[in-house]
Amino acid sequence: MTLNQLKYVIQIADSNSMNEAAKALFISQPSLSAAVKDLEEEIGIDIFVRSNRGISLTPEGETFLGYARQVTQQYELIENRYINNGNYKKRFSVSMQHYTFAVNAFIEVVKSFGIDEYDFSVYETGTATVIKNVKDFKSEVGILYLNDFNRDVLTKLFAENELSFHKLFDCHIYAYIAKSHPLANREKVTLEELAEYPCLAFDQGANNSFYLAEELYSTYNYKRIIHACDRATMLNLFIGMNGFTLCSGIICEDLNGDDYCAVRLDSEDLMTIGYIKRKGIPLSPIGKLYIEEVEKYKNMVLD
Repeated sequence: MTLNQLKYVIQIADSNSMNEAAKALFISQPSLSAAVKDLEEEIGIDIFVRSNRGISLTPEGETFLGYARQVTQQYELIENRYINNGNYKKRFSVSMQHYTFAVNAFIEVVKSFGIDEYDFSVYETGTATVIKNVKDFKSEVGILYLNDFNRDVLTKLFAENELSFHKLFDCHIYAYIAKSHPLANREKVTLEELAEYPCLAFDQGANNSFYLAEELYSTYNYKRIIHACDRATMLNLFIGMNGFTLCSGIICEDLNGDDYCAVRLDSEDLMTIGYIKRKGIPLSPIGKLYIEEVEKYKNMVLD
């Protein structure tokens, strides 16, 4: 197994085409195919499935790809530090459920570096994708929540994907609504009162399981429910439809504006905000800094 072979696998997976990967690597397609075949024979698994429709990763190939990315990234760090005299881009990637505070923490990390060159990524996405991105080393950290309903299922998923969950803070459940909403001035609201308004939920795509929902009480029989894919659309629906969603209650007006508020749900249930990472792999300095920024929002958790 060579470093070049690992780079070949990564390029093929990213290109989703043997021919396009060969062009990007400036080698012939037969040479690329032979190198990958030699690697598959050496490690005893099929990394790719080849068919008339193209090329795709096998389940074993997806796992191998994650490790290949880690090895090549670590090599780049060593090469840049010791061969290129430390002149290298800082790299960091985080995935998260749709939390404004997690995005804001990312922004603070980027600002804090004050460097000219970096390669940072942030993915605000569905629960299953957060887990997959961390499993595949696409993101170093994933931000999501656990509660009594989803804890057992998600904990099992973490174990199956060699991930560990680390608690950041607990918080009560709040209805996130527009300040123009008829219930905006209430100290507490019930699910029955909210049921008269549209519940807004983030669409989880093909992974549409109650246990992967970002909203609390996903099994509740809401009279009206609207699914959306992005936070900007959600914000418009809060105002235009008097919609609501159930969340931590942490509000970041710098990003979302001051047209929204959080009203405590009349319930003693809690949600635990935390992060996932690969087991046995310590956080990078940037990863640690990001988690420190997220932890600051513990002081913003409402009673």
